[in-house]
Amino acid sequence: MEGKSFSEVVSELQSSAEEVISLARDSETRTGVLIEFSILVEKLSQLLSEFRDIKLIDTPPNRKAMNSLETELQRAKALIRSSNFRSSPLKHVEDLTQNLGRSLGLLLFASHDLSISNKEKIEELRKEMMNARFSEVETEEETAETEEETEDETEEDETEGETVGEIIEEKVGEIVEEKITLNSDDIVLKLKYGNDEELRCALSGFNMLFRDNMITNEWIDNEGIVAVLFNRLASSKPNNRLIIIQILRSLVTNNEENKGKMADIGYLTPLVKSLARDVDEQRESVGLLSTLSDVSAIRRRIGRIQGCIVMLVAILNGGDQVASHDARKLLNALSSNTQNALHMAEAGYFKPLVQYLKEGSDMGKILMATALSRMELTDQSRASLGEDGAIEPLVKMFNTGKLESKLSSLNALQNLSNLRENTQQLASSGIVVSLLQLLFSVTSVLMTLREPASAILAKIAESESVLVNQDVAQQMLSLLNLSSPVIQFHLLQVLNSIAAHSAASIVRRKMKENGAIQLLLPFLAENRTNIRTGALNVIYTLSKDLQGDLTEQLGENNLNLIASIISSSASESEKAAAVGILSNIPISDKKATDILKKANLVPLLVSIMSSSPATSTSTTVWMAESIAAIFVRFTVSSDKKLQLYSTEHGVIQVLVKLLSNGSPIARSRAATSLAQLSQNTLSLRKSKTPRWLCVSPSVDGFCEVHDGYCHVKTTFCLIKTGVVSPLIKILEGNERETDEAVLGALATLLQDEIWEMEAQEKTLWMLERIFRVEDHRVEYGESAQVLLIDLAQKGDPHLKSKTAKLLAQLELLQLQSSYF
Repeated sequence: MEGKSFSEVVSELQSSAEEVISLARDSETRTGVLIEFSILVEKLSQLLSEFRDIKLIDTPPNRKAMNSLETELQRAKALIRSSNFRSSPLKHVEDLTQNLGRSLGLLLFASHDLSISNKEKIEELRKEMMNARFSEVETEEETAETEEETEDETEEDETEGETVGEIIEEKVGEIVEEKITLNSDDIVLKLKYGNDEELRCALSGFNMLFRDNMITNEWIDNEGIVAVLFNRLASSKPNNRLIIIQILRSLVTNNEENKGKMADIGYLTPLVKSLARDVDEQRESVGLLSTLSDVSAIRRRIGRIQGCIVMLVAILNGGDQVASHDARKLLNALSSNTQNALHMAEAGYFKPLVQYLKEGSDMGKILMATALSRMELTDQSRASLGEDGAIEPLVKMFNTGKLESKLSSLNALQNLSNLRENTQQLASSGIVVSLLQLLFSVTSVLMTLREPASAILAKIAESESVLVNQDVAQQMLSLLNLSSPVIQFHLLQVLNSIAAHSAASIVRRKMKENGAIQLLLPFLAENRTNIRTGALNVIYTLSKDLQGDLTEQLGENNLNLIASIISSSASESEKAAAVGILSNIPISDKKATDILKKANLVPLLVSIMSSSPATSTSTTVWMAESIAAIFVRFTVSSDKKLQLYSTEHGVIQVLVKLLSNGSPIARSRAATSLAQLSQNTLSLRKSKTPRWLCVSPSVDGFCEVHDGYCHVKTTFCLIKTGVVSPLIKILEGNERETDEAVLGALATLLQDEIWEMEAQEKTLWMLERIFRVEDHRVEYGESAQVLLIDLAQKGDPHLKSKTAKLLAQLELLQLQSSYF
């Protein structure tokens, strides 16, 4: 083949393959062996055809591989043509087929420029040829025929057959020797020092030899292959890293002793880094690490590598089921170390920590509970811990453990109790009675436990009715002045939850009878915002059904104090609670109205509503509803001066805003205030301008409904305020709880006096047009004149002019009459 182009070499190889196929198929024996052999060579021919299209690069290794293929195809032709072939075809063809497979292996090793798909085709055919066995291909009849024909062969033919066999064996030996030479001289060197492309070829060659059992464990040890592969892992490109890890997994599977050779921290670190790479590499690396975790030294070292546990937890929660399974196995292996279990919990995998709480030593339990109490947990993490069963062993620690166990478990439970689902578990666990006993205990050694106990009770009380007990509430009130600020805050939370419960009406009544509000009022002067807010919340809850004597219980000083809190506090929740209390004061209490007016409450509340954010929260909604209730007090229809005071300070603008953006309760209260204002509009309107006034008022100020001149701030007219459309829009909506108040506001526009005057005006307008026709004047004039004369004498002054025109039409009045 020397001197020929590479494409010519490939073409000649294909021709040789086709000739071998033809010879095999035309052989007189037509044995099953030759048929199977011809099929394999035909596949080879197809591969060679594809190589022609690919334009395989002409390199010495490729040419060497092609030469090897040509040699084997020539041997195949010689063997099939040999008349002595029939003496032992099985062994000869089997050896020949495997030699062709080895030659393909040389091509696979040498060809860097082939695509992955073409390499896969070569590898598939190589395996098929290397595994070819023809011992079962011939039938009994064919075997008998072969034996019979063999007996008739001459000694000369036997000699020729032996010669061919010797040639084949000699050439096979040469190929094996060539491959061994390739292993020692090429593969190891390229594994150690080759560039990325050479490394890829060396890895492919090593894989091939390893799968064909052509290298031994002794050779792997002598050449330090494990160390070589790990040294190349850190700096290799992604494809090579993947192959390296796959080879390392194969080495471990083939020989358990290789695990120990991989224990070096320098080897494990780049392997751990592969956990954060693409899916295939991640899957292989976690699989290898999982296998290596059987070795205790490796387990210890893996856990120390930064980021390892975090990445394993991420893989565990990922979508790759194979990788997730291996990650779980590895995490479970690493969890034998308590520090690893804590790192897993910090990464969001809590099962090992919960297992320690259930079955660990006393110190192990305390360690886990203490760590859990200090963790920054999300609601999702709290839910996972609750689902994994953390609450039950923590409750058990509190009930049966010593002081350190009690403290660590209570602090952990306090952290978990910030999720409603967990507080329900706590309530079901029976811990409430123990917490109450602890809270009322005076034993000094247990005092440190009272703060977390009170915090847990506060959370349980938010969602459960187990604390709806008048004696418990009264006892907690008595503890307020004897407790630290932290405990005071939690006790106030508990008291508010108890009092606010729908089934606690008796408890509320007993609390008020026992002077609860008087006990709470001193806390309004407390420096700590959270305690002031807690006290305000309880007072608000108790004041909702405390009618006439609320002002008396609060007193003028505390009313002013509450108003000052609204003015000065930076806490929205504190402001909302303070406004809520004032909204519960009965509207009929004029003394409270005077006090709050002097405290400038109205402009303060208008300012708060004017600057309120567009987005609503439960606190801002509560605030708006309470402010709307207070405005009902300052817009009562019986006090026009108070109404004028309120509108001058911008109350109407706030009411209009609440109609559009408020909650159903706020809308209803805003509509009530507008109705109260509108009730006085008719009496406050200015009548039409007298004839003698030189300058007429603005046309815009005239209100047809009230038949006079109206203004928002002076007559409180709903028409000029522009709220009729919003009110009707509310009626068209789905909020039925606002209908009564909205209809009440609209009804103020339907007062008898207004509608009677409008009806009369429209009637006069119609009659004036009817009486333009003489026949109508003759027929109906006489019956109408009595009513018209009465209307002219007693009716609304605004209608006199129109009435007089009609009387003139009926010739009952001169046009020069004073009526005009």
